[in-house]
Amino acid sequence: MTKIVPSVSVSYASNGSSTKSNALGMRPMQERAYERRGEQYLLIKSPPASGKSRALMFIALDKLHNQGLKQAIIVVPEKSIGSSFNDEPLSNFGFWADWHVEPKWNLCNAPGSDNGGKVKSLGVFLASDDKVLVCTHATFRFAVEQFGVTVFDDRLVAVDEFHHVSANPDNKLGAHLGEFIARDKVHIVAMTGSYFRGDAEAVLAPHDESRFDTVTYTYYEQLNGYEYLKQLDIGYYFYSGSYADDILKVLNPAEKTIVHIPSVNSRESSGQKIKEVEHIFEELGEWQGADPVTGFQLVKIPGGKVLKIADLVDPAHQGRIQESLRALSMKTDRDYVDIIIALGMAKEGFDWIWCEHALTVGYRNSLTEIVQIIGRATRDAPGKTRARFTNLIAEPDAAEQAVTEAINDTLKAIAASLLMEQVLAPRFEFTPKKPTSGPQEGFDYGEEGYDPDKCNVGVNEETGKYQIEINGLAEPKSEEANRICQEDLNEVIASFVQDKSAIERGLFDEELVPEELTQVHLGKIIKDRYPNLDEEDQEAVRQHAIAALNLTQQAKQLLEGESTVDTNDPKPNTALIAGVRKFVNVHDLDIDLIDRINPFSEAYAILAKTMSEDSLKQVAAVISGKRTNLTPEDAKELAVRAFKFKRERGRLPSISSQDAWEQRMAEGAAAFVRFKDEGRYD
Repeated sequence: MTKIVPSVSVSYASNGSSTKSNALGMRPMQERAYERRGEQYLLIKSPPASGKSRALMFIALDKLHNQGLKQAIIVVPEKSIGSSFNDEPLSNFGFWADWHVEPKWNLCNAPGSDNGGKVKSLGVFLASDDKVLVCTHATFRFAVEQFGVTVFDDRLVAVDEFHHVSANPDNKLGAHLGEFIARDKVHIVAMTGSYFRGDAEAVLAPHDESRFDTVTYTYYEQLNGYEYLKQLDIGYYFYSGSYADDILKVLNPAEKTIVHIPSVNSRESSGQKIKEVEHIFEELGEWQGADPVTGFQLVKIPGGKVLKIADLVDPAHQGRIQESLRALSMKTDRDYVDIIIALGMAKEGFDWIWCEHALTVGYRNSLTEIVQIIGRATRDAPGKTRARFTNLIAEPDAAEQAVTEAINDTLKAIAASLLMEQVLAPRFEFTPKKPTSGPQEGFDYGEEGYDPDKCNVGVNEETGKYQIEINGLAEPKSEEANRICQEDLNEVIASFVQDKSAIERGLFDEELVPEELTQVHLGKIIKDRYPNLDEEDQEAVRQHAIAALNLTQQAKQLLEGESTVDTNDPKPNTALIAGVRKFVNVHDLDIDLIDRINPFSEAYAILAKTMSEDSLKQVAAVISGKRTNLTPEDAKELAVRAFKFKRERGRLPSISSQDAWEQRMAEGAAAFVRFKDEGRYD
């Protein structure tokens, strides 16, 4: 039996602002990016469907005509995305030039392999007077290996879907970009629709990434400014037995849906992908054959309607189905196709504006992949007011190996859910509460206005920013720490919630002292991630990150059971800010209070509702069995906190204190001394 408990449900104002264009034909995100067109290294972080491709066209044309660059090379992850950079008559909408790519220079459309004629063509292009070339990441990698980095001097290299890059030495594209930045003779525009670039692995080395100027356009701004889409639901649901038997409990045939079936190597898969698709057909209704024109499978469901289903799983028909899904009718006719079933396709760059439900069976490879899949359902389209993403996961069973695997998938699904809550929320700007603090222009402080005697929450709906005052908050001092607090908090939170030991303890350790996670564990992650920041800046980043995560969780908890959304008439999204205001009003908000909150407690409450009691006990037992005593590394971190405690209070933490966190610091300091005496530290 599948239990349906959405873990995230967000509604938006739907004010149409993100789809309106200025006098140059630019939507808000494109205008924001164009304002930074003079930067040599530019990173654009913006959701799917926000117009990154066209933003790049505007910037590239300016670099070619006004900034003295010779050529622009657009690099995309796969051939199908090359069409995003086809000719555009930009002057028809107010811009001063049109975007044009000579057909022979769109190498995504050229025959042959990435490491053959296409590399040769790129070499010919570099020697020509033509201005723009489009190729795949693979073609570009091979070309750099063959020609070296110097031949690209004075050119723009634009990398689409930048999250494919990694600082890992085995990632060739990442290594090449490092070489380009070291030489400092090219301009680079990097674009990504995923907020977790490289997931747990950094995209670029920190010293390279710090060279980039960042343009961020949030999911909140994008969805709040849509014309039609008002609500987005995200949930993970558990099932037992075969997923195909249970799929109709989450698959509504009336919704336009993309179903991603599990990888054949995953435990959710039977190993027979064709039979699984046939089983889904049987669950839906009665098969009627295939449409002779499109190749779509026809299935009559109870009530008489015939669904048109595009099967991208069966390799025998893949080519034909892909061709049918490229037809103009995909964009213009809502009823052209009803359901798309895929395995590895229909994710990144796949554009079906009518999609209302992205249903994924089994956990995917990464948070980046999940964000890309969710992006398939968040396009704006006439008549489409709600969209949802569902992750269907197999409950643990009795076999130990399966239990361990199931737990890993469960923890990953929870991490994804926590991250999406951060991504979908407005942007928090935290400021320390001081005697001199006052109201900021453009922010609404609620019915009672700004109160100088307490912490305040201000909202600027136009920019999607929420300003929150916190007592005792550390401010970032350096430019890089400030950038991280402004632009990269979701990246920091991604590393934290994906950390297996952190999420295991946060969910299942009944003796947990929350500060061990919020201060020690998160503090270590930030030190490892940003080693060049000094101790004060590392602490400022930590405090900002845990404030963002915990305030979102507490707001959700306070609003549990309260609905601000009428199913038939969704209202603007005031729930989150109402929850944050309620939390701030009840408490005298300070950073110590925030540190005392277990960031995973609300996720556990959802898990307890979603998973059967027996499975939950089984998961808890397996995780408890793995628990270890203090490691030398943890003891060292606790000793650092104990030293800070002594500096602030004039005494060491006491092992007999009534305060659990003080007691834990004392234990850590004692263990540190013991480990040091034993020679456990270098």
